[in-house]
Amino acid sequence: MSEMPGPDAFLRAPSRAGSLPGLSPATMPLGVVFSIAGSGSRILLDRAAITVLSDDPDPVVAGAGQIGSQIKMRLGRTWLVANIRSLKLEDAAGTCVAAEIDYLGEGGEEQLTGKLYGFRRGVTRYPMPGCEVFPITTSDLKQVYAADDRANITIGTVYPTADIRAALYVDAMLGKHFALVGSTGTGKSTSAALILHRICELAPQGHIVMIDPHGEYAAAFKTNGAIYDVSNLQMPYWLMNFEEHCEVFLTSSGSARQFDADILAKCLLAAKAKSRLGQEIAKLTVDAPIPYLLSDLTAIIYAEMGKMDRAGDTTPYLRLKSKIDEIKTDPRYGFMFSGMLVADTMASFLQRVFRLPGDGKPISIIDVSGVPSDITSVVVAMLARMTFDFAIWSRNEPQRPILLVCEEAHRYIPAGQETTSSVGRILGQIAKEGRKYGVSLGLITQRPSDLAEGVLSQCGTIIAMRLNNDRDQAFVRAAMPEGARGFLNSIPELRNRECIICGEGVTIPIRVSFDGLEESKRPASGDPLFSELWRDVGGEEQIIGRTIQRWRAQGK
Repeated sequence: MSEMPGPDAFLRAPSRAGSLPGLSPATMPLGVVFSIAGSGSRILLDRAAITVLSDDPDPVVAGAGQIGSQIKMRLGRTWLVANIRSLKLEDAAGTCVAAEIDYLGEGGEEQLTGKLYGFRRGVTRYPMPGCEVFPITTSDLKQVYAADDRANITIGTVYPTADIRAALYVDAMLGKHFALVGSTGTGKSTSAALILHRICELAPQGHIVMIDPHGEYAAAFKTNGAIYDVSNLQMPYWLMNFEEHCEVFLTSSGSARQFDADILAKCLLAAKAKSRLGQEIAKLTVDAPIPYLLSDLTAIIYAEMGKMDRAGDTTPYLRLKSKIDEIKTDPRYGFMFSGMLVADTMASFLQRVFRLPGDGKPISIIDVSGVPSDITSVVVAMLARMTFDFAIWSRNEPQRPILLVCEEAHRYIPAGQETTSSVGRILGQIAKEGRKYGVSLGLITQRPSDLAEGVLSQCGTIIAMRLNNDRDQAFVRAAMPEGARGFLNSIPELRNRECIICGEGVTIPIRVSFDGLEESKRPASGDPLFSELWRDVGGEEQIIGRTIQRWRAQGK
């Protein structure tokens, strides 16, 4: 039986790579397999061979042996491809490096050239200890990352190459949700805009709804998107379900809140029953989106209060009535609680927001930056719930899948509180069940550790940009599959506009350098240049005057 390779495996032949005349160093073995395990193995690499390859004109070959790089092993007429996860010096002489690897997939070997072709994910057979390990080349990676016949978008180049395009499989990525995570300042918003632009180009008649909490994305989709904010959203208040009504109208807590909710349910049902549409429905529920007048609701509350025998019992009615009156008269809530929104505009609202039809503008940007902070979560919950409810109630119709993209997702689905608010519950439900009904969820966040773990784990594709926080790195590492572990180690060192992508949307985990995006298609999220802007002087009084005017008018 042949001797098992150990730390001295390369002392006998310290410079095998390139030692045979007429052979390229890239075709010579780098090392051998030392031990085998199901998901990964341990290999021994020859430092001398790695040194020879470092000057190779092929940048992929030159990077052989580094963390995050790939290697291949011949097994009969098959090439196994693996990713290097970790490195460790194995012997005191420094000639041998031990590497932990994760298997990515396999492909056939061309009989004449020995090149890899027909790559596929997964491994059929494993190598035996002693199997030689070879560096992978750019031509190999072109086969590994070649997009197949499935619908895909290209978003950049595979690191460290300059010409291998990185493709995302749209159906797989959207069918099982996706998450884009990265620290602030890493180019996250621009990268999100790039991905959405490419999806819009692929499907100009698509249906995409984006929740934009900072008003950044309107500038990016002026030509191919519909932009809505408090000035033109016109979201009727009666589209809220009972849970959302409670979040807006109830101010009490504890046992008093349940008593107030019972009063609101009774009066709300009566107000909806008074409308013409409500009278046509035999079994009307308090959740049904039926137009009703706020004045009818307050009148019914007042009438119910008049039936009370003791003065002390009227407090919940007065509390409820005063809150509704306050919202009716506050101009900040006019986009939702205006008296002009009592007509049955549900069909036109769904057509506008869900882009049905799209008219060449498949994405609607919902800018909620002007929405009062106390009802922002309710507005987001309404949009998410209507997306889900529309998909459920249109199951017997020709399917129109909808992509719901949520920027700053950790605001709406915070860890540990995903079931305490209506927005957390509905986004969690979409994450778990949306795929069955044709609703896709795209989450964008700079603090993945603040996001509900169950929601992130439902995302089949994770696009991770640089994360500076240890907790965030650990959180994303736990959500990613084992085969991506070697790539995850490089997350803290990623440059701006670089990312690691793993999951359903890609063949195997990849490191990608995003394409540049034209200025007109970028979101308004650039960092201020303090050194330049602080040199500008003059006009401060006018700036302050105009700012105070907008401040006092609350943007009106």
